Amino acid sequence: MPDRRGAALHRLRAAHEAAVLGELRRAGALSRAELIERLGLSRTTLFTIVSDLLAREAVVERPMTAPDGTWAAGSGGGTGTAAATASAADGAPDPTADTGARTGTRPPRGPGRPAMAVSLNPRGAQLIGIGLLPTRLQIVIANHAHEVVARSSTALRAEAGPDERVAAVVAAVGELVAERGVSLAPVTGVGLGLPGPVRRPDDERPPDPADRAASAARIVAGLGDHFEAPVVTDNNTRLAALAEITWGAARGLSDIVYLHWSQGVGGGLVVDGRLVRGAHGAAGEIGHTSCDPRGADCYCGGRGCLEGVIGIPALLAECRARGARVRDARELVARAASGERLAADVVAGAATAAGRVLAALAAQTDPACVVIAGELAALGAPVLDTVREQLTAFSLPAAARTIPVRASTLGDDAAAQGAVAMLLHAAGERVDVLVDGGAPPPGRRGDPAAGTGDAGGAR
Repeated sequence: MPDRRGAALHRLRAAHEAAVLGELRRAGALSRAELIERLGLSRTTLFTIVSDLLAREAVVERPMTAPDGTWAAGSGGGTGTAAATASAADGAPDPTADTGARTGTRPPRGPGRPAMAVSLNPRGAQLIGIGLLPTRLQIVIANHAHEVVARSSTALRAEAGPDERVAAVVAAVGELVAERGVSLAPVTGVGLGLPGPVRRPDDERPPDPADRAASAARIVAGLGDHFEAPVVTDNNTRLAALAEITWGAARGLSDIVYLHWSQGVGGGLVVDGRLVRGAHGAAGEIGHTSCDPRGADCYCGGRGCLEGVIGIPALLAECRARGARVRDARELVARAASGERLAADVVAGAATAAGRVLAALAAQTDPACVVIAGELAALGAPVLDTVREQLTAFSLPAAARTIPVRASTLGDDAAAQGAVAMLLHAAGERVDVLVDGGAPPPGRRGDPAAGTGDAGGAR
């Protein structure tokens, strides 16, 4: 009985804390008295929650300013931390405030004390989103206001084992914390994107030590132990699809088909606003749809897979077979964009093959939109229009509908952004307010091509 009562009290406390954070997220800075009035909490409960959030650096407390820019008078409904109280009383700046955020004149000396406002800590990390690709690590850190406060993209060794990958994540987050002045004290969740099929959480099959699941389990355990927070995982490309409906090209839509077209070819399906994972974690593997049963063997065990037909290595090989040496995806895109006939023909043939596979999926899922990411999507109309033509011709052509085809609008860290979206969805929080809170774009560390050469690893 005591354990049950304790669990109930813990849930109630968590609900009250979520209510305080949610109100601060919606309304901005509020005094403790205003929070009590808005939330209907008792003075004791509210003060206890705010004190705990201050101690964990999830929120900060600053003197309120009057319309003329001077400090507003009054108790503000509470004293905050001891340090904040002492500094406010003697006229010193609030030590919990960012120096760039303080305005107005100094608080008056003497027995009076300025009213204090509680607000979300712009440098307090709540969520860490990780895209762990075969040769690249993407990280996005978001605060309680759902603002991105730090992000990075770093090279990884393709041969790195699970322990090395955990160490790389820990090191990269540590560098971001130091560079951006981020506090990790209130981290509540870590979202992790992994390549390839990711098992469902309720899959009870024991992992084979030689398979990917065993490696993933080791990574999850290592990150959970280090950050002392729950770690939730999914496939990188599926997470990128979730990011697209949350903040990207398909924002606000509930049903999309997502194609990631690069070195590898992956995909994701979103139906009724939810990621489709499948019974074995393999849903959305568009690149391993067979489009030629008599084609070449694929490493997945299939034959004639779409990835073997339209993946960047296949397109470069096709160019060589036609007598043109093209070094990489960037050169292929540049040649096709300039109108070079051979490169344009190779891309058009690949877009046609992709469009037919997408049309078959569209016939089954009836999406509101198809989103294409990767280097080839940057070509725009030559790729998107060709795919759209195939959708029109082969996806229920008699149906009175048009399925838009759009290029992704997110950067190379879409999987990491999707990992944050996954955590917000799981917590039942609003997911339409993620903004860049001044964090630098990815690709500042690691090799000079950061974020440009490993897109296929998102699968």
